[in-house]
Amino acid sequence: MTSRTENEIGLLITKPRGYRLVKSLYLLGRVGALNTALIRESGAGPGADVLDIGCGPGDLVRAMGERVGPDGSVTGVDPSPRMIEYATARSSAGCRFEVCAAQDITAPDASYDLVTCTFVMHHIPEQHRRAAIAHMYRVLRPGGRLLLADTYPGGRLKAAVAIMSRFAAARAHDHAEDPVAAIDIRRYREDLRGAGFRTVDFTTVGSSTAMLLAVK
Repeated sequence: MTSRTENEIGLLITKPRGYRLVKSLYLLGRVGALNTALIRESGAGPGADVLDIGCGPGDLVRAMGERVGPDGSVTGVDPSPRMIEYATARSSAGCRFEVCAAQDITAPDASYDLVTCTFVMHHIPEQHRRAAIAHMYRVLRPGGRLLLADTYPGGRLKAAVAIMSRFAAARAHDHAEDPVAAIDIRRYREDLRGAGFRTVDFTTVGSSTAMLLAVK
């Protein structure tokens, strides 16, 4: 069977330890604090069934598992087998992991109370993002919530990304999409409404992250 290309499933991050190190450095060692804030903002409570899309090494899944407790469940999916292998080896009670891309989710309709997708949307190929959002909507129960989060392109970060992108474009003679716009989670508001979500609220979480919280 022919393996699927990056254009079909998105960017695969295959080095879990390296990914965790880079993320920790970027967030100045506050990954745990950010996960706590995201879980709080999500409204997850004891007994909830949660799906984390693009779970990577599983840090948010494990933290979410502590929040939902023994009566809840958390499933993490990621297209990278290496990430899922790493996350599964460190799994905790009530948490499980599966290899799956965001646009290929096969969970039954109305399976989850909450879907989270953090620092992932810009990795999904542009042509598959609406399909991914449609699956997020489909697997949520009525009244369920979706949390999308990504780096907040404001202040010094915006300036740094803009400088780096201009340098990279000049070297490659490329006029690709503005990377500042690419990570701005606000770009998905209309897609979420188009998928059927009743409310879509934007907020920032700390100084470097922003999120959309949508309700089915």
